[in-house]
Amino acid sequence: MHRTAPRLARILACAAVPVMLVASGCSSDSDPKPEKPAAAGEANGGEDSAAESAKPPVKKSPAVEREKFAKLPDACKSIPRATVEKLVPETKSKSGTAGRSTDTMSRAGCSWNSLDDNGVKGSQYRWLDVSFLRYESDEALAVSGAQRAEESFAKELAKAQGTSGAKQVKTETVKGVGDQSSAVTYRLRKTGEDFSYVTVVARTENAVVSLTYNGTGYAGAEPPAVADLSKSAVSAAKDAVGAVTAANK
Repeated sequence: MHRTAPRLARILACAAVPVMLVASGCSSDSDPKPEKPAAAGEANGGEDSAAESAKPPVKKSPAVEREKFAKLPDACKSIPRATVEKLVPETKSKSGTAGRSTDTMSRAGCSWNSLDDNGVKGSQYRWLDVSFLRYESDEALAVSGAQRAEESFAKELAKAQGTSGAKQVKTETVKGVGDQSSAVTYRLRKTGEDFSYVTVVARTENAVVSLTYNGTGYAGAEPPAVADLSKSAVSAAKDAVGAVTAANK
């Protein structure tokens, strides 16, 4: 009897070992390790990341170039006195007649006229006019002052070419006067006389200059040759364009 008890205790101890192992194994299966969370974009195969990289970069609007000229010259002083006396002899006012403007920073003008009486040889009438337009850059519309002046140049040129009643209209590009320049010549009959006309339209940066020179003969005198008027007008327009630059130094 005394030998049987220790032996029975050893058998029960051995029998308990597999039970503990099984229990330990069940505990491991019932408490699995948590899975590592997927990185952003991995759950849907990286589609979000691909979509982000596929978006085009946001482009910034380029800065609008600032206008070069901030003001206009005194229109009546834009053409040298000697030139005025040559083109408009016996002018009534050598200082010229300034045009009316509510904004002299953007618009200005001046004119001269004369009637040179040559007695029995007749009389010669001359009229000279110069006008200035200045444009500022518009950041809201992303348009520079020079671009606006280009549009104005085209309009002023078309206006001269489309003068009502004009005949023998011709347009020529003028070199050496501003960034753009053209001369329009034509004949126009008014007040019973035939007038010779030339209009020079020039652009320099953000400013537009329009100069018109015309004349006719009275009491039997012949009207001036268009070619002669054109040469004088181009020279005066060059002075006017130079006055814009000088006024902004």
